[in-house]
Amino acid sequence: MISLQAGLIYCLILSFVTFIIYWKDKRASINGNWRTSEKTLHILAFLGGWPGALLAQRIFRHKTSKFRFQFVFWLLVVLNCIGTVLIQNPNFYM
Repeated sequence: MISLQAGLIYCLILSFVTFIIYWKDKRASINGNWRTSEKTLHILAFLGGWPGALLAQRIFRHKTSKFRFQFVFWLLVVLNCIGTVLIQNPNFYM
């Protein structure tokens, strides 16, 4: 079992990295430069960076109007939360 402290530190670091990548992608979209793929943004969210992704979406208003992106994003958030509960309590599903 992963300790709660280690999990929180991991989530904090990955959320910060994800936030920065969203910020860079928003700047790239404004300037017409190379963009980060939606797949990459989803992978980062699924791996635990979804709080940073959510914060970046709200602050930068980035990817908020794309229904398909938002659908997949929220599905990944739910799966991530379920996975977190299972990791913290392996007997949860029994």
